[in-house]
Amino acid sequence: MARPIWHVLDVGSVWMKEFAAALSQREETVAWCPRMELFGLLQRRCRVETLASPPLAVRHFPLQRGYARVPVRWLAPFEGRQLRRMRASAGCDTSAVLVCSTPFYAPLAERWPGPVVYYATDLTHAYEGLDAAQVKALDVRMCRAAAVVCPNSRRIANYFTGEAGCDPAKITIVPNATRASNLLATAPEGGPGVLPEDLADVPRPIAGVLGDLSGNMDWVLTRQVMQSTPGLNWVFVGPTTRAIPEAEQNAARLWAMGRARFAGAKPYGELQRYARSFDVAVLPYRRKEPTYSGSSTRFYEHLAACRPMIATRGFAELLEKPPLVCLADTAEEIVQALRDLEQRNFRDGHERSRWEASQAGTWEERARSMCAAVDGRAVGSAAAVHEVGTGFMRKQQRETT
Repeated sequence: MARPIWHVLDVGSVWMKEFAAALSQREETVAWCPRMELFGLLQRRCRVETLASPPLAVRHFPLQRGYARVPVRWLAPFEGRQLRRMRASAGCDTSAVLVCSTPFYAPLAERWPGPVVYYATDLTHAYEGLDAAQVKALDVRMCRAAAVVCPNSRRIANYFTGEAGCDPAKITIVPNATRASNLLATAPEGGPGVLPEDLADVPRPIAGVLGDLSGNMDWVLTRQVMQSTPGLNWVFVGPTTRAIPEAEQNAARLWAMGRARFAGAKPYGELQRYARSFDVAVLPYRRKEPTYSGSSTRFYEHLAACRPMIATRGFAELLEKPPLVCLADTAEEIVQALRDLEQRNFRDGHERSRWEASQAGTWEERARSMCAAVDGRAVGSAAAVHEVGTGFMRKQQRETT
């Protein structure tokens, strides 16, 4: 019996591209990415882009700007055109699976002939500038239309069951992840890896910060920690193009940019080289929505690198991750944790534990889990929420209680 085609709508974000590429290793996958156009209603042509990293063919389709807002969503509904486009390009019979990554695709999900997966990678209604009531209404429709609902965190799962009326039996929690190719072949025995060429002149020890260097980071806290750790050299890897609306946070980022090495944005596939080279990774998140309810992609990048991590409690997900990560909230706590690590030559004794946990934290494993949920093997009982990638943490909790 032929396997169904999977349509992923959409792959506009890095993590959705990574997921779709991993899924394509298991199933025939069609990846869709919207191209917002002022006159998208009048355009028909799709452009196919073949990515090398990750290996994925992406179909860029025109979408009318403002498609989800009144009056455009009343006067020019998009779902009929997109459904016809998907049927014509790759087929969507009663076995084809549609993966929707945003609640705004609810009208299409309701018309889809086969199984629908709602893959929620954000607490969308918490985003500034969106109509929270509209998003919540769309979440209700998505949860009703979907055969499987895959939030990437327990908090989003609780929101779905508590406020969007989602049947708990539909839910499989699918956290963020890293590439399988980023995993170390064996548990590390020594210190950090070789510094990338553009950091070769930075003296050790190095505290590294990886990811989007914008408003979800606490720059005021980071400045305080940097001022109290003159013996550390700080490296930041990621883009700084996004504005920070809070003046104090923005000023603190500018201060840091004048006193640390900012390596700039790097291709996703190169991040593991930087993560492995740090003596210690610092994840200074601000506790704010929608960040707090999501899943920390950079945690899984650092998990695969197996280096010590110090993080604030800016993600609810991270509250369950010790001892793989050390949690600290104030500048004093972070500075003390850094000093303790320095005294131990930046080895905290959990290197092997991180390596073991990283084996289940890959996009390939996330794709396998979603496929199993759609096949009906991993949804669980009528009263249970299934969560993937937690076996190691449960083992750790049993051993420490």
